[in-house]
Amino acid sequence: MRIFKFLHFVLRLVGIALLLILVATSCNNGSKTNNEFGQVPENPLTGRLLPHLDHSAYFKDSIDSPQKVTRMCIKCHPNSSKEVMQTAHWTWISGDVERNGKTVFLGKRNQINNFCISVVGNWGSCVICHAGYGWGDMSFDFTKEENVDCIVCHDGSGTYSKTKLGMPNKNVDLRLVAGSVRRPFRENCGICHFNGGGGMGVKHGDLDESLLNANQELDYHMGKLNFQCIDCHKTHNHVVSGKLNTTYSEKTKAIRFGCENCHSEKPHKDHRLNEHAVRIACQTCHIPEFARKFPTKMTWDWSKAGDSNRKDSPHEYLKIKGEFHYEEDVVPTYAWYTGKMDRYVLGDKLDSEAEHYMNRPIGSRNDTKAKIWPFKVHHANQPYDPVNNIILPPLTSGEGGYWTKFNWAYAIKKGAEINGLPYSGKYGFTNTKMYWPITHMVTTKKNALSCQQCHSPKGRLNWKELGYDHDPVQVVKK
Repeated sequence: MRIFKFLHFVLRLVGIALLLILVATSCNNGSKTNNEFGQVPENPLTGRLLPHLDHSAYFKDSIDSPQKVTRMCIKCHPNSSKEVMQTAHWTWISGDVERNGKTVFLGKRNQINNFCISVVGNWGSCVICHAGYGWGDMSFDFTKEENVDCIVCHDGSGTYSKTKLGMPNKNVDLRLVAGSVRRPFRENCGICHFNGGGGMGVKHGDLDESLLNANQELDYHMGKLNFQCIDCHKTHNHVVSGKLNTTYSEKTKAIRFGCENCHSEKPHKDHRLNEHAVRIACQTCHIPEFARKFPTKMTWDWSKAGDSNRKDSPHEYLKIKGEFHYEEDVVPTYAWYTGKMDRYVLGDKLDSEAEHYMNRPIGSRNDTKAKIWPFKVHHANQPYDPVNNIILPPLTSGEGGYWTKFNWAYAIKKGAEINGLPYSGKYGFTNTKMYWPITHMVTTKKNALSCQQCHSPKGRLNWKELGYDHDPVQVVKK
């Protein structure tokens, strides 16, 4: 009798589990959208994510436009496109600053950098990484739901790719891709985030294709634990957490996360290390170098572009872009950082420095909210107006842009017009630098920094730049 009761209890548990799977993977018009970027709920019996629903049965016929895919998606997920349209992946607005008493909203849509410089006027090429379709000029309709690109994040076929204006390549089988949708993997996020700035390793020093098949020495979380991006970048209503390298207020709230989301604030057995963790970011010790497998771009000189006598070489010189320098196994630059940046905004007068800040980490030794962080610092020589003393974004990839006419005077004039900036008619090139926080490529415990790598005569930290007279653990002889 006890055996039969036990078997009955087991069968009931199996039945409940099957019911939960059916409920979680059902796709009804009135159902609530799946959470966390399309993830189905965790199985309460195991704590694991349930298998993603096979969508191939919903897409049996050929599909002639990507907008049709989106319209089919929102039949079952009616809130998803609306949620995406509130995020920085769609708006390309992610922060704000105050200028002359007014709030200026910032993002890829209107910011300037020292890589490919500006999106404005160059939409055709840049919006390949926009989570939408058809953005070609200022008139793009950001309220049109069918232009949200669902499959760029959810493609499970490995065959999806985008081209000019963010449209799918003509050889993409949209039916196959739509039927393959799943939770986002590293491959999905990496399509854009590994290739920011126009190529792999151009913008970020800690994000490249080496992370697709990382070992634990390269990245412990992705190699040893097989983390996907969304395991750390928790996502709710399609808003991805982890905002860095910008400034923001209550007007543009950012969802932050840090190592302490999974680890305690005192993660070490040694109390001295825990004391360090109060003012030193985990990344500082646990990411001793970046670009450890593939090189990253460290300098970009636009003034050298246009030389037909030089041979093109992706890591050294391109006629359309100028001269570059790439490095591997780069020791980071260290600075105090609160997680916010001061940004150069279009039209700002340049500072008096010989090398101008395009952004600057906010924080100091006296700021108790700041920690010492590792950064990649990218140096550039880019166009500016020496009379108005402002940086000017040239027209590069658009009609008549520099990449076709190779005429700086024309490209800069057109870029100033499109961006609504004054132009004196004179241009030059000026030196700039830009900081990028290093937070990926966390290595194993044995490869983390030792005490001597910071606290020694040839240590890697510049103590004076960090606000100290000398290494604080050294005894100064009087």
